[in-house]
Amino acid sequence: MESKPAQKINYQKKLDALLTNVSSSVKPSLLLHACCGPCSSYVLEYLYKYFDITVLYYNPNIYPPEEYQRRLAELKKLYESFPPALEGKVNLVELNYNPEDFYDAVGTRENPELATEPEKGERCRRCYEFRLKQTFEYATAHQFDYFCTTLSISPFKDAEKLNTIGEQLERDAQNSTNSSQQKIPHWLPSDFKKKGGFKRSLEISAEYGMYRQDYCGCVYSKNNKNSAIIEE
Repeated sequence: MESKPAQKINYQKKLDALLTNVSSSVKPSLLLHACCGPCSSYVLEYLYKYFDITVLYYNPNIYPPEEYQRRLAELKKLYESFPPALEGKVNLVELNYNPEDFYDAVGTRENPELATEPEKGERCRRCYEFRLKQTFEYATAHQFDYFCTTLSISPFKDAEKLNTIGEQLERDAQNSTNSSQQKIPHWLPSDFKKKGGFKRSLEISAEYGMYRQDYCGCVYSKNNKNSAIIEE
């Protein structure tokens, strides 16, 4: 007898259910990892009424350095005039930009075949895990209630992998020997592309004249994009 395939988890429904129980009088704190202004726009619009949000810009994967700075500048520019960022008093934290940390994390030098993978493969999974781990560690050190990332708003990102990693980080910390001695942030389940989220981010980008990059961020996604154009 053939076993039925596992039913896919609807992370958007999980988030909606969680939000119905969030206190409206005292907002819980949320550390939200963001890769750029366009991706964070809709997410802030969606969540700022429920959480006290701090955005974490931690993206050593972005290549070249000029692109990294451009995306950061667009992020800051948006938050200076975007109502959800202003009304929600959203804070922005930038962590160290060291591309070598990214290359070590994804292991493309030891496994060169990963460099030519399409998006959503093992290289991307390792990159998700690398950045989410840093987000979780910062959230733990600064006693946030929740942590999350804007990455799932992109149709090119694997929401299931992102949520699996986030849930595992929380679970591992809860099972650690010193879990009773520290506050452990909860993973906020999400698939922000749902409910028209990605479309809404495009609308906000157009409204504010934001720069929208045409590749994910790393040198491999940039090279693979250029190769695809040449082949066409």
